[in-house]
Amino acid sequence: MKQQTLAMAADQNAQYERYRKPTKRDVFLATMERIVPWTALCEVIEPHYPKAGNGRPPVGLERMLRMYFIQHWFNLADAACEDALLDSTALRRFVGIDLGRERVPDATTLLKFRRLLDEHKLGQALFAKVGEVLQAQGMKVGNGTIVDATIISAPSSTKNAQKERDPEMHQTRKGQQWYFGMKLHIGVDSKTGLAHSAVVTAANVHDKHPIPQLLHGREEKFYGDSAYASQQELVHAKAPMAQDMTNRRVQKGSVTEELERLTNRAKSRVRARVEHMFAVVKRLWGFDKVRYRGLAKNATRAFVALGLANIFLARGVLDGKVRP
Repeated sequence: MKQQTLAMAADQNAQYERYRKPTKRDVFLATMERIVPWTALCEVIEPHYPKAGNGRPPVGLERMLRMYFIQHWFNLADAACEDALLDSTALRRFVGIDLGRERVPDATTLLKFRRLLDEHKLGQALFAKVGEVLQAQGMKVGNGTIVDATIISAPSSTKNAQKERDPEMHQTRKGQQWYFGMKLHIGVDSKTGLAHSAVVTAANVHDKHPIPQLLHGREEKFYGDSAYASQQELVHAKAPMAQDMTNRRVQKGSVTEELERLTNRAKSRVRARVEHMFAVVKRLWGFDKVRYRGLAKNATRAFVALGLANIFLARGVLDGKVRP
């Protein structure tokens, strides 16, 4: 056992201060410590992670993964994440850093880790692995899928080194408002509310086009808002048994207006579960604006954010299984 340094002792003694109580951050990090499948996720990255050799030894894989997740949970840039670890005892304890013995991984190290994930498309692999772990815990993908899309804004200014907007982002109109950025399309299980598929496109791509990629093929019910109505051909190409449960546009003044509203309201009670996923990704994790240029880098962030959101939304079930 390593001898405790003064820095670590100071961090641990903070837990026994007379009037200290756990903050929301402390509770959140303790929960994530218990329920995130660290070993399984590290196994996804390990074949691509640098090995120790003649040069500078790499930072431990799980430590970098924990730092990377902190960046997602608290919506931090690389340098801001380094500063947060230097400043917060709770974050250092979560990552496992003793300032009396080692340095905090710097922003450049985190940047290289992100590029590694981008290069090997490990964001999608991590999202898939989370899905496998959740299914093994009993949260099976059911026979109903809810599809929806949300716009992630991008800077529209041309005041940058290239003197142009990001060429992979595009503009689209929603209602009377114009938006510039990308779209995150997701497929969510109608019972658990967990995402099982996702597609990232430019914002000008219509919601209907990624439908086949958002279905797993065994659906008996297909939910969506009115943007997905009358798309039975696309749906049945992937899920031939799926019943169309999309909301319909109400014809005002018709004799069936009230019945149509009641039918849409009943469908919306199920369809609302997809909004819980977007609330976590965009409101809690802060992914309502892109941080990087290009779709690929932001797609990696989107897939990882969805995987972490799945874990967060399933925390009641997962935490009950891991508690003694």
